[in-house]
Amino acid sequence: MQLFPAFLKLAGRRVVVVGGGPVATSKLRALLDAGADVTVVAPDMTSGIDAAPVARIRRAFEPADLDGAWLVVAAATPAVNRRVAEAAEARQLFVNAVDDPPNASLYLGGVVRRAGMTFAISTDGRAPALAGLLREGLDALLPDADLERWMDAAAGAARRADPAIRTTTSRPRGGRRGALMAPPGLVSLVGAGPGDPELLTIKAARRLESADLLLYDGLVQPELIALAQRAQRFCVSKRAGQRTITQATIERLMIRGARRGKRVVRLKCGDPFVLGRGGEEALALSAAGVPFEVIPGITAAVAAPGLAGIPVTHRGLASGFAVVSGHAAEAFEPILSAVAPGSMTVIILMGLRRRAAIARTLLDRGWPGGTPAAIVFSASTPDMQVWTGRLDALGDARVATGGWSAGGVPGTIVVGEVAGLQVYGEILHHSSTGVGA
Repeated sequence: MQLFPAFLKLAGRRVVVVGGGPVATSKLRALLDAGADVTVVAPDMTSGIDAAPVARIRRAFEPADLDGAWLVVAAATPAVNRRVAEAAEARQLFVNAVDDPPNASLYLGGVVRRAGMTFAISTDGRAPALAGLLREGLDALLPDADLERWMDAAAGAARRADPAIRTTTSRPRGGRRGALMAPPGLVSLVGAGPGDPELLTIKAARRLESADLLLYDGLVQPELIALAQRAQRFCVSKRAGQRTITQATIERLMIRGARRGKRVVRLKCGDPFVLGRGGEEALALSAAGVPFEVIPGITAAVAAPGLAGIPVTHRGLASGFAVVSGHAAEAFEPILSAVAPGSMTVIILMGLRRRAAIARTLLDRGWPGGTPAAIVFSASTPDMQVWTGRLDALGDARVATGGWSAGGVPGTIVVGEVAGLQVYGEILHHSSTGVGA
């Protein structure tokens, strides 16, 4: 049977503590902080009890000691606690028997207090030490500065709201109960990572669960979008060769949503500040005076090769790497033309359609045709596949098979000696004759 969680108003109400040892002493502070009128009953008492502002009865417990009490704490021996529990039951009083579950009708939780909020954790009396560990973990996770600001904002909104509205909106729709919510009017620029929901950061998942408005890239996995259960969700994909929503429109949607008090999440593939135009969006939000935050994600530039068993750096082969956008020649040609052949690993994102031009630029720069190359498709998803071959075959690599198309899946191109390592062997890789061949 489940326990019923509750918080008690004890100010000015009599609470009886039976026991005079260190355990009983440890219970006084919380009771006194709650304003309780505490009476301690025990033949002997610690100096801490003697110094506390409580009433003291120096003798063995008697059932009549509970008359007029609202709550009882039994912190004595199991035999005494049993007598206290029987007397409390007869008077319809709840009793907290410390570390003595058989004699308890009330368990106290591990408590964290911050900014006028109280968080209590209970293990139904089965594992108090675990409750203490969970309390410490929760205390470490809670933000220091934001809680008070959120509390002030929520309290102000509650004062302005109609009472009927307050009673019907006490629990968010969907999402994980207890998720740490962003304050209203905040825009979160969130990195979705390479695709696998398990590679999403904890903070990113929390923002999705509490979002009111979600604007997501077209290649974001459906499992990630589904985390935003309570949000209005809109795909704002900007795909090559297709008529899509403009960047200016996306920025207007974020600003308008935030100004209406919504928690806005802009979910971007990989990391928002790695070829994701996250910087442009941050500047637009700043110029509009809209509060925002950046939640980094794992960029496919590193994750995709890594998941394919290709280290982007490796002692003796590459001590650095360059990440380049391959969506247009004016983006990649100046950088690739400046990179000395074989001096580092080259990672190209959004370059599948122009892989032949990318390969030609590197070959013209003097890179050997036999330089190892790889393409990682749909990294970290069940559809992940890898093509490996030579730089001079990159332009002819087959990228359309089994329903794939060059513009339909994300692909990361890797050029450099590291692409020939294949630390996973041939488990994931297809030869230069083509993906799926």
